[in-house]
Amino acid sequence: MGRWLLRLASLAMSFAIVGGLAVVWGWSAFTQPGPLGEPATVVVPRGAGLDGIARRLAETGVIVDTTLFVIGAKATGNARGLKAGEYRFPAAISARDALGMIERGETVVRRITVAEGLTSTQVQELLNDADGLGGTADLPPEGSLLPETYHYSWGDDRSGIVRRMRRSMDETVARLWKERADDLPVKTPEQAVILASIVERETGVASERGLVAGVFMNRLKLGMRLQSDPTVAYGIAGGAGLDRPLTREDLRTETPYNTYVIAGLPRGPICNPGLSSLQAVLQPTQTDYLYFVANGSGGHAFARTLAQHNRNVRAWRRIQRQPASD
Repeated sequence: MGRWLLRLASLAMSFAIVGGLAVVWGWSAFTQPGPLGEPATVVVPRGAGLDGIARRLAETGVIVDTTLFVIGAKATGNARGLKAGEYRFPAAISARDALGMIERGETVVRRITVAEGLTSTQVQELLNDADGLGGTADLPPEGSLLPETYHYSWGDDRSGIVRRMRRSMDETVARLWKERADDLPVKTPEQAVILASIVERETGVASERGLVAGVFMNRLKLGMRLQSDPTVAYGIAGGAGLDRPLTREDLRTETPYNTYVIAGLPRGPICNPGLSSLQAVLQPTQTDYLYFVANGSGGHAFARTLAQHNRNVRAWRRIQRQPASD
């Protein structure tokens, strides 16, 4: 009897030693550098589950043993709450560290930049072409999106990005409207966005925006028509953009946006204005200029009188007639 007890005790000790060695080996394999030769991006789909994640990591060379990964996840208490998304794993990452990244949701942060002055049609196309987003972006109202860089993760919804853009515009306009200058001829935030969209399309020179806004404010106060070429182009082609130069006939064509024909502001915005154009309209430069025209160097020549403006126009036309240099 004593002999059998001794044998059982010896056998139990052997199992304990083997089990202990297995645990030590398993933990070492779980924490040691993995097989990944260079950084790799892996998408963990929603609903993959622990086993599915393990298979995905093995297929992409992040880990070697799926069973070891699953056991390690359960042993460390990280089996639940693993987050779907796009992950950028560094070379030789251990199975434990890969698990930690997924448990913490350290996904790749992507970005999409909406340039100032894009129409909502162009922003819609930009979003629908963006890689890694889900769903389809509906066409937002013109002038409702704030141009800036937006960050997102793989699988985010395009409509969610649009909502963020609209919320940013609403918040920005509301803040700037409270800080607006006194005695402006624009009486509502909506009118401010309309005029800012015209300023945005009239000049790409940041230092000029306040002056351009000042010119338009002066013209509105005097009851003069804005006579803005970009409004004419928008009235003809809409958000898709006009793919040819304007003609004299275009300037005479009546649309709700043609500010050569209509008095005051057009029906709505002609693009999505950026922060600086919104600021320029609500805090315009105080000036007595009433006219401006391109000066041939990317900016504009400003004038107080029609005679001065006509001279600037003749100078601009001479520049246009000059042959291009080789």
